[in-house]
Amino acid sequence: MITSGQPSLNPRLVKEADALAGAGYEVTVLYAYWNDWGTKFDKELIPTKKWKAICVGGDPYQKKQIYFFSRMIYGFAKMMSRKSNAKYLAEWAISRVSYFLSREAKKHDADIYIGHNLGALPAPVKAANVNKKPCGFDAEDFHRYEMTDDKADYDVLIKSALEDRYFPKVDYLTASSPLIAEGYQQLFPDKKPVVILNVFPRNLNVKQPVLNTNGPIKLLWFSQTIGPSRGIEDIIGALQLLKSNTFELHLLGYLSEEIRSQYIDRLIDKQQVSVHFHEPINPDKLPAFSSRFDIGLALEPGFSINNNSALSNKIFTYLQAGLGIIASDTSAHSDFIAEYPAIGKIYKKGDHRALANILLDYHQNREKLLESRLAAFDTASKKLNWENESKKFLAVVEQTLNSN
Repeated sequence: MITSGQPSLNPRLVKEADALAGAGYEVTVLYAYWNDWGTKFDKELIPTKKWKAICVGGDPYQKKQIYFFSRMIYGFAKMMSRKSNAKYLAEWAISRVSYFLSREAKKHDADIYIGHNLGALPAPVKAANVNKKPCGFDAEDFHRYEMTDDKADYDVLIKSALEDRYFPKVDYLTASSPLIAEGYQQLFPDKKPVVILNVFPRNLNVKQPVLNTNGPIKLLWFSQTIGPSRGIEDIIGALQLLKSNTFELHLLGYLSEEIRSQYIDRLIDKQQVSVHFHEPINPDKLPAFSSRFDIGLALEPGFSINNNSALSNKIFTYLQAGLGIIASDTSAHSDFIAEYPAIGKIYKKGDHRALANILLDYHQNREKLLESRLAAFDTASKKLNWENESKKFLAVVEQTLNSN
């Protein structure tokens, strides 16, 4: 298994590696340094796993020389790729470690190679070609349209170039949402992407929700980083309309001083909104931590095709934690809540009044909030969990191995 990120920052890869190891496969994960807090969590995570992990491409502390050369290669490749509109060196320019991942992956004579993240797309294909074995790729996002829908934008050009070059060569393709699978199906008709939802294992540390009778309604939003284009503006705007009511907003994720001063502080701007910040935590502890709150917020603004199509791990974490869910009306969210209407509510993105009305309704009707929380908890316990979804993933791998 190959990723251009770190295991603790890629819970989807970790779940797949765990599933394979649990099914009796010998699993090796090739990964790369991304940031310091991810490294801290990796040190806690990796020793507890049945699979082996190898860090590729150096880091700024232990393997400084390789890290330096990786940045030189990356910088040169980005310059050449940009000048040529992604016609040259695109596969080295997509990630600092793409070259090193490909080089390392070829050394491992595996039965199958599986890539996660677009920076790790060339590596499994090249390693599979050298060692005459199959490969697969997991599309957690609709990558070519992650940042923008402008087909002339460089980010779209480089990601499209890589997908067009390497997706036809993978033996299987999985996707994290029905709409992402549908988008790739249209681009690559013969791939028939299989949807593997980004759900989580049942968590015995999370207890069934109970009625919050008169305490503040606690709202949770989380991501790896806190910043703009994530819908935080909507919840702040809604809470400013409800300043006389009792709500607490909790934001979990890495928050830089620059973003805090230039974005968050200006957004709040001395308004009567109770906002609490939490630093990133170990992903394994996230469901139990989240269960301390009442409502989980999925506020994606739908700024790109991908953002409109993705079902983020937020929603599935909230389900495991037994939270009622309030989600923006992206296509993916709307379809999901239509399928599971008891778990929460949809609001029109950007409509602060509509969001405020949903919050006020839950505040005034706490039994209704408890019903949503219980429905979410029950849905995660019985259906939307990794124990069920992992069977689909293992079946894809087994079918690929048996047909090659």
